[in-house]
Amino acid sequence: MAYLDSMVQKCASLSHIKQLQAHFITTGQFLFCPSRTKLLELCAVSPAGDLSYATLIFRQIQNPSTEDWNAVVRGLASGPEPTKAISWYRTMSRWSQRMDALTCSFALKACARGLARSEAMQIHSQIVCFGFYADFLLKTTLLDVYAKAGDLDCAEKVFDEMGVRDIASWNALIAGLAQGSRPGKALSLFKRMTVEGWKPNEVTVLGALSACSQLGVVKEGEKIHGYIMEEKLDMNVIVCNAVIDMYAKCGFVNKAYRVFEHMFCRKSLVTWNTMIMAFAMYGDACKALELFEQMGRASVHPDAVSYLAVLCACNHAGLVEDGVRLFDSMAGSGINPNVKHYGSVVDLLGRAGRLKEAYDIINSMPMFPDVVLWQSLLGASKTYGNVEMAEIASRKLVEMGSNSCGDFVLLSNVYAARERWNDVGRVREAMKNRDVKKIPGFSYIEVDGVIHKFVNGDQSHSNWRDIYAKLDEIKFRIKAYGYVAETNFVLHDIGQEEKENVLCYHSEKLAVAFGLISTRKLSCEIELDFTDLKKVAVHCFKSVGN
Repeated sequence: MAYLDSMVQKCASLSHIKQLQAHFITTGQFLFCPSRTKLLELCAVSPAGDLSYATLIFRQIQNPSTEDWNAVVRGLASGPEPTKAISWYRTMSRWSQRMDALTCSFALKACARGLARSEAMQIHSQIVCFGFYADFLLKTTLLDVYAKAGDLDCAEKVFDEMGVRDIASWNALIAGLAQGSRPGKALSLFKRMTVEGWKPNEVTVLGALSACSQLGVVKEGEKIHGYIMEEKLDMNVIVCNAVIDMYAKCGFVNKAYRVFEHMFCRKSLVTWNTMIMAFAMYGDACKALELFEQMGRASVHPDAVSYLAVLCACNHAGLVEDGVRLFDSMAGSGINPNVKHYGSVVDLLGRAGRLKEAYDIINSMPMFPDVVLWQSLLGASKTYGNVEMAEIASRKLVEMGSNSCGDFVLLSNVYAARERWNDVGRVREAMKNRDVKKIPGFSYIEVDGVIHKFVNGDQSHSNWRDIYAKLDEIKFRIKAYGYVAETNFVLHDIGQEEKENVLCYHSEKLAVAFGLISTRKLSCEIELDFTDLKKVAVHCFKSVGN
Protein backbone atom coordinates (compact mmCIF):
# COMPACT_ATOMS: atom_id res chain seq x y z
CA MET A 1 0.00 0.00 0.00
CA ALA A 2 2.90 2.38 0.78
CA TYR A 3 4.27 1.67 -2.71
CA LEU A 4 0.88 2.50 -4.22
CA ASP A 5 0.57 5.76 -2.23
CA SER A 6 4.04 6.77 -3.37
CA MET A 7 3.14 6.24 -7.05
CA VAL A 8 -0.12 8.16 -6.68
CA GLN A 9 1.62 11.14 -5.04
CA LYS A 10 4.02 11.38 -8.00
CA CYS A 11 1.14 11.94 -10.47
CA ALA A 12 1.17 15.64 -11.32
CA SER A 13 -0.62 15.58 -14.66
CA LEU A 14 -3.13 13.59 -16.71
CA SER A 15 -0.30 11.97 -18.67
CA HIS A 16 1.14 10.66 -15.38
CA ILE A 17 -2.28 9.28 -14.46
CA LYS A 18 -2.47 7.48 -17.82
CA GLN A 19 0.98 6.00 -17.24
CA LEU A 20 -0.16 4.76 -13.82
CA GLN A 21 -3.28 3.28 -15.40
CA ALA A 22 -1.14 1.44 -17.99
CA HIS A 23 1.07 0.13 -15.17
CA PHE A 24 -1.97 -1.18 -13.25
CA ILE A 25 -3.38 -2.91 -16.34
CA THR A 26 -0.09 -4.59 -17.33
CA THR A 27 0.67 -5.73 -13.78
CA GLY A 28 -2.89 -6.88 -13.11
CA GLN A 29 -3.43 -4.42 -10.24
CA PHE A 30 -6.39 -2.85 -12.09
CA LEU A 31 -8.40 -5.93 -11.05
CA PHE A 32 -7.89 -5.15 -7.38
CA CYS A 33 -10.29 -2.66 -5.80
CA PRO A 34 -7.85 -0.56 -3.67
CA SER A 35 -5.52 0.19 -6.61
CA ARG A 36 -8.38 0.83 -9.01
CA THR A 37 -10.22 3.12 -6.58
CA LYS A 38 -7.06 5.12 -5.91
CA LEU A 39 -6.68 5.65 -9.65
CA LEU A 40 -10.32 6.77 -10.00
CA GLU A 41 -10.05 9.16 -7.05
CA LEU A 42 -6.87 10.62 -8.50
CA CYS A 43 -8.51 11.16 -11.88
CA ALA A 44 -11.89 12.39 -10.56
CA VAL A 45 -10.89 14.60 -7.63
CA SER A 46 -7.28 15.78 -7.93
CA PRO A 47 -6.31 18.97 -9.83
CA ALA A 48 -4.25 16.82 -12.21
CA GLY A 49 -7.27 14.70 -13.12
CA ASP A 50 -10.03 14.81 -15.70
CA LEU A 51 -13.64 13.93 -14.88
CA SER A 52 -14.52 12.70 -18.35
CA TYR A 53 -11.45 10.44 -18.34
CA ALA A 54 -12.43 9.15 -14.88
CA THR A 55 -15.83 8.07 -16.21
CA LEU A 56 -14.08 6.42 -19.16
CA ILE A 57 -11.91 4.39 -16.78
CA PHE A 58 -14.98 3.49 -14.73
CA ARG A 59 -16.78 2.05 -17.77
CA GLN A 60 -13.88 -0.36 -18.29
CA ILE A 61 -14.62 -1.98 -14.91
CA GLN A 62 -16.81 -5.09 -15.20
CA ASN A 63 -17.98 -5.22 -11.57
CA PRO A 64 -17.43 -1.80 -9.99
CA SER A 65 -17.37 -1.72 -6.20
CA THR A 66 -19.08 0.78 -3.94
CA GLU A 67 -15.74 2.56 -3.56
CA ASP A 68 -15.41 2.84 -7.35
CA TRP A 69 -18.85 4.42 -7.60
CA ASN A 70 -18.08 6.76 -4.70
CA ALA A 71 -14.92 8.03 -6.40
CA VAL A 72 -16.82 9.11 -9.51
CA VAL A 73 -19.86 10.48 -7.63
CA ARG A 74 -17.53 12.49 -5.40
CA GLY A 75 -15.67 13.92 -8.37
CA LEU A 76 -18.84 14.87 -10.21
CA ALA A 77 -20.33 16.45 -7.06
CA SER A 78 -17.29 18.77 -6.89
CA GLY A 79 -17.23 19.42 -10.64
CA PRO A 80 -18.80 22.11 -12.82
CA GLU A 81 -22.03 20.11 -13.29
CA PRO A 82 -22.91 18.74 -9.85
CA THR A 83 -26.32 17.42 -10.95
CA LYS A 84 -24.48 14.73 -12.96
CA ALA A 85 -23.46 13.21 -9.61
CA ILE A 86 -27.17 12.80 -8.78
CA SER A 87 -27.72 10.98 -12.08
CA TRP A 88 -24.85 8.61 -11.29
CA TYR A 89 -26.31 8.06 -7.83
CA ARG A 90 -29.63 7.04 -9.41
CA THR A 91 -27.86 4.72 -11.86
CA MET A 92 -26.01 3.16 -8.95
CA SER A 93 -29.29 2.45 -7.15
CA ARG A 94 -30.73 0.84 -10.30
CA TRP A 95 -27.70 -1.46 -10.45
CA SER A 96 -28.66 -2.57 -6.94
CA GLN A 97 -25.18 -1.56 -5.86
CA ARG A 98 -24.73 -1.39 -2.10
CA MET A 99 -24.53 2.29 -1.14
CA ASP A 100 -22.82 3.49 2.00
CA ALA A 101 -22.99 6.72 4.00
CA LEU A 102 -20.24 8.27 1.86
CA THR A 103 -22.26 7.71 -1.33
CA CYS A 104 -25.22 9.54 0.19
CA SER A 105 -22.97 12.30 1.51
CA PHE A 106 -21.42 12.97 -1.92
CA ALA A 107 -24.86 12.95 -3.59
CA LEU A 108 -26.21 15.38 -0.98
CA LYS A 109 -23.29 17.73 -1.56
CA ALA A 110 -24.20 17.68 -5.25
CA CYS A 111 -27.79 18.56 -4.28
CA ALA A 112 -26.53 21.47 -2.17
CA ARG A 113 -24.45 22.87 -5.04
CA GLY A 114 -27.27 22.35 -7.55
CA LEU A 115 -30.03 23.51 -5.14
CA ALA A 116 -31.81 20.24 -5.93
CA ARG A 117 -34.36 20.15 -3.11
CA SER A 118 -36.67 17.37 -4.38
CA GLU A 119 -33.70 15.08 -5.12
CA ALA A 120 -32.36 15.76 -1.62
CA MET A 121 -35.69 14.71 -0.14
CA GLN A 122 -35.54 11.42 -2.06
CA ILE A 123 -32.01 10.77 -0.83
CA HIS A 124 -33.17 11.70 2.69
CA SER A 125 -35.82 8.97 2.59
CA GLN A 126 -33.24 6.46 1.32
CA ILE A 127 -30.86 7.42 4.13
CA VAL A 128 -33.60 6.54 6.63
CA CYS A 129 -34.31 3.23 4.81
CA PHE A 130 -30.59 2.32 4.70
CA GLY A 131 -30.26 2.98 8.43
CA PHE A 132 -27.75 5.81 7.96
CA TYR A 133 -29.80 8.54 9.66
CA ALA A 134 -27.90 8.13 12.92
CA ASP A 135 -24.74 9.26 11.13
CA PHE A 136 -24.01 12.70 12.60
CA LEU A 137 -21.99 14.00 9.62
CA LEU A 138 -24.68 12.86 7.17
CA LYS A 139 -27.33 14.77 9.15
CA THR A 140 -25.15 17.87 9.05
CA THR A 141 -24.80 17.57 5.28
CA LEU A 142 -28.55 17.04 4.93
CA LEU A 143 -29.21 20.14 7.04
CA ASP A 144 -26.85 22.15 4.84
CA VAL A 145 -28.67 21.00 1.69
CA TYR A 146 -32.09 22.02 2.96
CA ALA A 147 -30.79 25.37 4.21
CA LYS A 148 -29.12 26.22 0.89
CA ALA A 149 -32.08 24.98 -1.17
CA GLY A 150 -34.44 27.19 0.83
CA ASP A 151 -36.46 24.47 2.56
CA LEU A 152 -36.02 25.99 5.99
CA ASP A 153 -38.80 23.98 7.63
CA CYS A 154 -37.02 20.72 6.77
CA ALA A 155 -33.68 22.23 7.79
CA GLU A 156 -35.05 23.14 11.21
CA LYS A 157 -36.62 19.69 11.57
CA VAL A 158 -33.29 17.96 10.87
CA PHE A 159 -31.54 20.34 13.28
CA ASP A 160 -34.04 19.59 16.06
CA GLU A 161 -33.62 15.84 15.48
CA MET A 162 -29.84 16.02 15.87
CA GLY A 163 -28.81 14.49 19.19
CA VAL A 164 -25.30 15.85 18.72
CA ARG A 165 -24.45 19.09 16.94
CA ASP A 166 -21.24 20.74 15.80
CA ILE A 167 -20.35 24.30 14.70
CA ALA A 168 -21.10 23.33 11.06
CA SER A 169 -24.68 22.41 11.84
CA TRP A 170 -25.30 25.67 13.76
CA ASN A 171 -23.71 27.75 11.03
CA ALA A 172 -25.65 26.01 8.26
CA LEU A 173 -29.03 26.77 9.83
CA ILE A 174 -28.18 30.34 10.87
CA ALA A 175 -26.93 31.16 7.36
CA GLY A 176 -29.93 29.42 5.76
CA LEU A 177 -32.42 31.34 7.89
CA ALA A 178 -30.67 34.66 7.24
CA GLN A 179 -30.54 34.07 3.48
CA GLY A 180 -34.08 32.68 3.39
CA SER A 181 -35.81 35.84 4.65
CA ARG A 182 -36.13 34.61 8.23
CA PRO A 183 -33.63 36.99 9.85
CA GLY A 184 -35.50 37.07 13.17
CA LYS A 185 -35.16 33.32 13.57
CA ALA A 186 -31.52 33.45 12.49
CA LEU A 187 -30.74 36.00 15.21
CA SER A 188 -32.68 34.01 17.82
CA LEU A 189 -30.73 30.88 16.91
CA PHE A 190 -27.46 32.81 17.15
CA LYS A 191 -28.37 33.92 20.68
CA ARG A 192 -29.43 30.38 21.61
CA MET A 193 -26.10 29.09 20.31
CA THR A 194 -24.13 31.39 22.61
CA VAL A 195 -26.39 30.60 25.59
CA GLU A 196 -25.71 26.89 25.07
CA GLY A 197 -22.00 27.57 25.27
CA TRP A 198 -21.00 27.43 21.62
CA LYS A 199 -18.35 29.83 20.40
CA PRO A 200 -19.34 31.55 17.12
CA ASN A 201 -16.69 31.62 14.39
CA GLU A 202 -16.30 33.72 11.24
CA VAL A 203 -19.07 31.85 9.39
CA THR A 204 -21.48 32.21 12.32
CA VAL A 205 -21.07 35.98 12.65
CA LEU A 206 -21.52 36.45 8.89
CA GLY A 207 -24.97 34.88 9.11
CA ALA A 208 -25.87 36.87 12.24
CA LEU A 209 -24.69 40.17 10.71
CA SER A 210 -26.77 39.48 7.61
CA ALA A 211 -29.81 39.00 9.85
CA CYS A 212 -29.10 42.30 11.64
CA SER A 213 -28.80 44.07 8.27
CA GLN A 214 -32.20 42.83 7.16
CA LEU A 215 -33.90 43.66 10.46
CA GLY A 216 -32.16 47.02 10.90
CA VAL A 217 -31.34 46.14 14.52
CA VAL A 218 -28.12 48.06 15.04
CA LYS A 219 -27.97 47.35 18.80
CA GLU A 220 -27.70 43.61 18.14
CA GLY A 221 -25.23 44.31 15.36
CA GLU A 222 -23.07 46.33 17.75
CA LYS A 223 -23.00 43.43 20.21
CA ILE A 224 -21.85 41.07 17.48
CA HIS A 225 -19.25 43.64 16.36
CA GLY A 226 -17.97 43.79 19.94
CA TYR A 227 -17.62 40.01 20.02
CA ILE A 228 -15.80 40.10 16.67
CA MET A 229 -13.21 42.51 18.05
CA GLU A 230 -12.79 40.55 21.30
CA GLU A 231 -12.15 37.32 19.42
CA LYS A 232 -9.92 39.01 16.80
CA LEU A 233 -12.30 37.90 14.03
CA ASP A 234 -11.84 41.36 12.49
CA MET A 235 -8.57 40.10 11.04
CA ASN A 236 -10.78 38.44 8.42
CA VAL A 237 -11.56 40.92 5.63
CA ILE A 238 -14.86 39.18 4.76
CA VAL A 239 -16.07 39.67 8.33
CA CYS A 240 -15.06 43.35 8.25
CA ASN A 241 -16.94 43.81 4.99
CA ALA A 242 -20.05 42.31 6.60
CA VAL A 243 -19.76 44.68 9.59
CA ILE A 244 -19.48 47.69 7.26
CA ASP A 245 -22.50 46.48 5.29
CA MET A 246 -24.52 45.92 8.47
CA TYR A 247 -23.93 49.44 9.81
CA ALA A 248 -24.67 50.96 6.41
CA LYS A 249 -27.93 49.08 5.94
CA CYS A 250 -29.00 50.00 9.47
CA GLY A 251 -28.51 53.66 8.53
CA PHE A 252 -25.28 54.32 10.48
CA VAL A 253 -22.92 55.14 7.65
CA ASN A 254 -20.51 57.01 9.94
CA LYS A 255 -20.02 53.87 12.05
CA ALA A 256 -19.52 51.90 8.85
CA TYR A 257 -16.85 54.36 7.79
CA ARG A 258 -15.07 54.12 11.15
CA VAL A 259 -14.80 50.37 10.68
CA PHE A 260 -13.54 50.96 7.13
CA GLU A 261 -10.88 53.42 8.33
CA HIS A 262 -9.59 51.31 11.23
CA MET A 263 -9.41 47.89 9.58
CA PHE A 264 -6.35 45.89 10.64
CA CYS A 265 -6.53 43.59 7.63
CA ARG A 266 -5.87 44.70 4.07
CA LYS A 267 -8.92 46.18 2.35
CA SER A 268 -10.22 44.14 -0.57
CA LEU A 269 -11.98 45.43 -3.65
CA VAL A 270 -15.26 44.32 -2.04
CA THR A 271 -14.42 46.50 1.01
CA TRP A 272 -14.06 49.61 -1.14
CA ASN A 273 -17.19 48.79 -3.15
CA THR A 274 -19.26 48.20 0.01
CA MET A 275 -18.22 51.53 1.51
CA ILE A 276 -18.77 53.48 -1.71
CA MET A 277 -22.24 51.96 -2.09
CA ALA A 278 -22.99 52.81 1.55
CA PHE A 279 -22.26 56.49 0.92
CA ALA A 280 -24.25 56.30 -2.32
CA MET A 281 -27.34 54.94 -0.55
CA TYR A 282 -26.92 57.52 2.23
CA GLY A 283 -26.85 60.31 -0.34
CA ASP A 284 -23.29 61.46 0.34
CA ALA A 285 -22.10 61.54 -3.25
CA CYS A 286 -19.05 63.69 -2.46
CA LYS A 287 -17.70 61.09 -0.06
CA ALA A 288 -18.48 58.27 -2.51
CA LEU A 289 -16.59 60.09 -5.28
CA GLU A 290 -13.70 60.81 -2.93
CA LEU A 291 -13.40 57.13 -2.00
CA PHE A 292 -13.57 56.15 -5.65
CA GLU A 293 -10.61 58.42 -6.34
CA GLN A 294 -8.75 57.01 -3.32
CA MET A 295 -9.07 53.52 -4.75
CA GLY A 296 -6.75 54.43 -7.58
CA ARG A 297 -4.19 55.97 -5.24
CA ALA A 298 -4.32 52.77 -3.15
CA SER A 299 -3.56 50.71 -6.30
CA VAL A 300 -6.98 49.07 -6.15
CA HIS A 301 -8.46 48.92 -9.63
CA PRO A 302 -12.21 49.56 -9.75
CA ASP A 303 -14.43 46.93 -11.33
CA ALA A 304 -17.95 47.02 -12.76
CA VAL A 305 -19.44 47.05 -9.24
CA SER A 306 -17.28 50.04 -8.24
CA TYR A 307 -18.54 52.03 -11.20
CA LEU A 308 -22.14 51.05 -10.54
CA ALA A 309 -21.82 52.19 -6.91
CA VAL A 310 -20.38 55.59 -7.80
CA LEU A 311 -22.94 56.06 -10.59
CA CYS A 312 -25.68 55.39 -8.04
CA ALA A 313 -24.13 58.04 -5.82
CA CYS A 314 -24.22 60.58 -8.65
CA ASN A 315 -27.79 59.55 -9.42
CA HIS A 316 -29.04 60.08 -5.87
CA ALA A 317 -27.31 63.46 -5.60
CA GLY A 318 -28.17 64.66 -9.10
CA LEU A 319 -24.51 65.05 -10.12
CA VAL A 320 -25.20 64.69 -13.82
CA GLU A 321 -21.86 65.82 -15.24
CA ASP A 322 -19.86 63.68 -12.83
CA GLY A 323 -22.03 60.67 -13.62
CA VAL A 324 -21.72 61.08 -17.38
CA ARG A 325 -17.94 61.60 -17.06
CA LEU A 326 -17.53 58.40 -15.03
CA PHE A 327 -19.74 56.46 -17.42
CA ASP A 328 -17.69 57.64 -20.39
CA SER A 329 -14.43 56.73 -18.61
CA MET A 330 -15.39 53.08 -18.12
CA ALA A 331 -14.25 51.93 -21.54
CA GLY A 332 -10.85 53.56 -21.00
CA SER A 333 -10.49 51.52 -17.80
CA GLY A 334 -11.11 48.31 -19.70
CA ILE A 335 -14.61 47.78 -18.28
CA ASN A 336 -17.56 47.34 -20.62
CA PRO A 337 -20.73 48.88 -19.17
CA ASN A 338 -23.52 46.39 -18.57
CA VAL A 339 -27.25 47.02 -18.64
CA LYS A 340 -27.22 48.23 -14.99
CA HIS A 341 -24.66 50.92 -15.80
CA TYR A 342 -26.73 52.05 -18.77
CA GLY A 343 -29.83 52.01 -16.58
CA SER A 344 -28.16 54.19 -13.97
CA VAL A 345 -26.98 56.84 -16.43
CA VAL A 346 -30.35 56.84 -18.25
CA ASP A 347 -32.09 57.39 -14.92
CA LEU A 348 -29.59 60.13 -14.04
CA LEU A 349 -30.19 62.02 -17.29
CA GLY A 350 -33.93 61.43 -17.09
CA ARG A 351 -34.17 62.89 -13.58
CA ALA A 352 -32.30 65.96 -14.84
CA GLY A 353 -34.78 66.40 -17.70
CA ARG A 354 -32.25 65.52 -20.39
CA LEU A 355 -34.64 63.07 -22.01
CA LYS A 356 -33.22 63.25 -25.52
CA GLU A 357 -29.74 62.29 -24.27
CA ALA A 358 -31.22 59.45 -22.22
CA TYR A 359 -33.10 58.22 -25.28
CA ASP A 360 -29.96 58.40 -27.44
CA ILE A 361 -27.99 56.36 -24.90
CA ILE A 362 -30.67 53.65 -24.92
CA ASN A 363 -30.48 53.49 -28.70
CA SER A 364 -26.66 53.33 -28.64
CA MET A 365 -26.51 50.33 -26.29
CA PRO A 366 -24.62 47.29 -27.66
CA MET A 367 -27.07 45.01 -25.86
CA PHE A 368 -30.87 44.85 -26.02
CA PRO A 369 -32.44 47.39 -23.62
CA ASP A 370 -34.48 45.78 -20.86
CA VAL A 371 -37.88 46.80 -19.53
CA VAL A 372 -36.39 48.81 -16.65
CA LEU A 373 -34.60 51.21 -19.01
CA TRP A 374 -37.78 52.10 -20.87
CA GLN A 375 -39.66 52.39 -17.58
CA SER A 376 -37.03 54.85 -16.33
CA LEU A 377 -37.49 56.94 -19.46
CA LEU A 378 -41.27 56.75 -19.10
CA GLY A 379 -41.05 57.87 -15.47
CA ALA A 380 -38.84 60.82 -16.42
CA SER A 381 -41.23 61.72 -19.24
CA LYS A 382 -44.05 61.84 -16.68
CA THR A 383 -42.02 64.08 -14.38
CA TYR A 384 -41.27 66.57 -17.15
CA GLY A 385 -44.57 66.22 -19.01
CA ASN A 386 -42.96 65.08 -22.27
CA VAL A 387 -45.85 63.40 -24.07
CA GLU A 388 -43.88 62.43 -27.18
CA MET A 389 -41.13 60.64 -25.24
CA ALA A 390 -43.67 59.01 -22.93
CA GLU A 391 -45.51 57.58 -25.94
CA ILE A 392 -42.23 56.23 -27.42
CA ALA A 393 -41.26 54.53 -24.16
CA SER A 394 -44.77 53.19 -23.65
CA ARG A 395 -44.86 51.77 -27.18
CA LYS A 396 -41.51 50.02 -26.60
CA LEU A 397 -42.79 48.51 -23.38
CA VAL A 398 -45.88 47.15 -25.13
CA GLU A 399 -43.67 45.67 -27.88
CA MET A 400 -41.60 43.93 -25.20
CA GLY A 401 -44.72 42.38 -23.73
CA SER A 402 -44.67 44.36 -20.49
CA ASN A 403 -48.07 44.22 -18.81
CA SER A 404 -47.24 46.19 -15.68
CA CYS A 405 -50.02 48.40 -14.39
CA GLY A 406 -47.38 51.01 -13.52
CA ASP A 407 -46.49 51.53 -17.20
CA PHE A 408 -50.09 52.32 -18.10
CA VAL A 409 -50.58 54.54 -15.06
CA LEU A 410 -47.47 56.59 -15.86
CA LEU A 411 -48.72 57.23 -19.39
CA SER A 412 -52.12 58.14 -17.96
CA ASN A 413 -50.40 60.60 -15.64
CA VAL A 414 -48.72 62.33 -18.58
CA TYR A 415 -52.04 62.71 -20.38
CA ALA A 416 -53.79 63.81 -17.18
CA ALA A 417 -51.20 66.55 -16.60
CA ARG A 418 -52.17 67.97 -20.03
CA GLU A 419 -55.88 67.42 -19.27
CA ARG A 420 -56.14 65.06 -22.24
CA TRP A 421 -58.95 63.10 -20.64
CA ASN A 422 -59.87 61.25 -23.83
CA ASP A 423 -56.35 59.82 -23.97
CA VAL A 424 -56.57 58.94 -20.28
CA GLY A 425 -59.77 57.06 -21.04
CA ARG A 426 -58.10 55.30 -23.98
CA VAL A 427 -55.27 54.08 -21.74
CA ARG A 428 -57.77 52.92 -19.14
CA GLU A 429 -59.67 51.04 -21.83
CA ALA A 430 -56.43 49.39 -22.98
CA MET A 431 -55.81 48.30 -19.40
CA LYS A 432 -59.28 46.80 -19.26
CA ASN A 433 -58.83 44.95 -22.58
CA ARG A 434 -55.51 43.54 -21.42
CA ASP A 435 -56.97 42.65 -18.03
CA VAL A 436 -54.39 44.85 -16.33
CA LYS A 437 -55.53 45.83 -12.85
CA LYS A 438 -53.98 48.67 -10.90
CA ILE A 439 -52.74 47.23 -7.63
CA PRO A 440 -53.32 49.75 -4.83
CA GLY A 441 -50.10 51.05 -3.39
CA PHE A 442 -49.42 50.56 0.30
CA SER A 443 -46.90 51.69 2.88
CA TYR A 444 -45.55 50.05 6.03
CA ILE A 445 -44.29 51.57 9.25
CA GLU A 446 -43.00 49.82 12.36
CA VAL A 447 -43.89 51.30 15.75
CA ASP A 448 -42.87 49.56 18.98
CA GLY A 449 -42.17 46.33 17.13
CA VAL A 450 -45.60 46.25 15.42
CA ILE A 451 -45.95 46.60 11.63
CA HIS A 452 -48.80 48.87 10.45
CA LYS A 453 -49.99 48.88 6.83
CA PHE A 454 -51.74 51.77 5.07
CA VAL A 455 -53.36 52.18 1.65
CA ASN A 456 -54.46 55.37 -0.10
CA GLY A 457 -57.31 57.07 1.76
CA ASP A 458 -57.19 54.40 4.48
CA GLN A 459 -59.72 54.77 7.30
CA SER A 460 -59.44 51.24 8.65
CA HIS A 461 -56.82 52.03 11.29
CA SER A 462 -58.10 52.46 14.84
CA ASN A 463 -56.33 55.85 15.05
CA TRP A 464 -57.40 57.10 11.64
CA ARG A 465 -59.04 60.28 12.95
CA ASP A 466 -55.85 61.33 14.78
CA ILE A 467 -53.79 60.42 11.70
CA TYR A 468 -55.94 62.59 9.43
CA ALA A 469 -55.85 65.44 11.94
CA LYS A 470 -52.05 65.29 12.00
CA LEU A 471 -51.93 65.36 8.18
CA ASP A 472 -54.26 68.37 8.09
CA GLU A 473 -52.01 70.11 10.62
CA ILE A 474 -48.89 69.40 8.54
CA LYS A 475 -50.62 70.54 5.35
CA PHE A 476 -51.72 73.80 7.01
CA ARG A 477 -48.26 74.51 8.43
CA ILE A 478 -46.25 73.77 5.27
CA LYS A 479 -48.55 75.90 3.14
CA ALA A 480 -47.33 78.81 5.26
CA TYR A 481 -43.86 78.05 3.89
CA GLY A 482 -45.08 78.14 0.29
CA TYR A 483 -45.94 74.48 -0.33
CA VAL A 484 -48.26 73.94 -3.31
CA ALA A 485 -49.69 70.49 -4.05
CA GLU A 486 -48.71 69.01 -7.43
CA THR A 487 -52.19 68.10 -8.63
CA ASN A 488 -51.38 67.84 -12.33
CA PHE A 489 -50.92 64.09 -12.16
CA VAL A 490 -54.16 63.24 -10.37
CA LEU A 491 -56.04 61.21 -12.96
CA HIS A 492 -59.59 62.16 -12.05
CA ASP A 493 -61.29 65.03 -13.86
CA ILE A 494 -62.35 66.64 -10.58
CA GLY A 495 -61.99 69.95 -8.80
CA GLN A 496 -58.76 71.34 -7.34
CA GLU A 497 -59.76 70.78 -3.70
CA GLU A 498 -60.69 67.13 -4.33
CA LYS A 499 -57.35 66.60 -6.13
CA GLU A 500 -55.46 67.99 -3.13
CA ASN A 501 -57.34 65.60 -0.83
CA VAL A 502 -56.40 62.64 -3.06
CA LEU A 503 -52.73 63.60 -2.70
CA CYS A 504 -52.92 64.44 0.99
CA TYR A 505 -54.12 61.01 2.07
CA HIS A 506 -51.51 59.06 0.13
CA SER A 507 -50.52 55.81 1.90
CA GLU A 508 -46.97 56.99 2.58
CA LYS A 509 -48.21 60.19 4.20
CA LEU A 510 -50.66 58.28 6.37
CA ALA A 511 -47.82 56.02 7.57
CA VAL A 512 -45.54 58.98 8.37
CA ALA A 513 -48.36 60.82 10.16
CA PHE A 514 -49.02 57.72 12.28
CA GLY A 515 -45.31 57.62 13.10
CA LEU A 516 -45.47 61.27 14.23
CA ILE A 517 -48.48 60.82 16.52
CA SER A 518 -47.00 57.59 17.88
CA THR A 519 -43.91 59.45 19.04
CA ARG A 520 -45.80 62.47 20.37
CA LYS A 521 -44.01 62.30 23.76
CA LEU A 522 -40.68 62.80 22.03
CA SER A 523 -42.04 65.51 19.75
CA CYS A 524 -43.46 67.39 22.77
CA GLU A 525 -39.97 67.57 24.24
CA ILE A 526 -38.24 68.53 20.98
CA GLU A 527 -40.06 71.18 18.94
CA LEU A 528 -39.62 70.77 15.19
CA ASP A 529 -37.68 73.67 13.71
CA PHE A 530 -38.11 74.96 10.17
CA THR A 531 -35.48 72.60 8.72
CA ASP A 532 -37.09 69.52 10.27
CA LEU A 533 -40.54 70.58 9.12
CA LYS A 534 -39.22 71.15 5.60
CA LYS A 535 -37.74 67.64 5.57
CA VAL A 536 -41.08 66.15 6.63
CA ALA A 537 -42.84 68.17 3.95
CA VAL A 538 -40.46 67.05 1.22
CA HIS A 539 -40.74 63.40 2.29
CA CYS A 540 -44.50 63.33 2.78
CA PHE A 541 -45.98 65.72 0.27
CA LYS A 542 -44.05 65.40 -2.99
CA SER A 543 -45.18 61.91 -3.96
CA VAL A 544 -48.10 61.25 -6.30
CA GLY A 545 -51.21 59.57 -4.89
CA ASN A 546 -51.83 55.87 -5.58
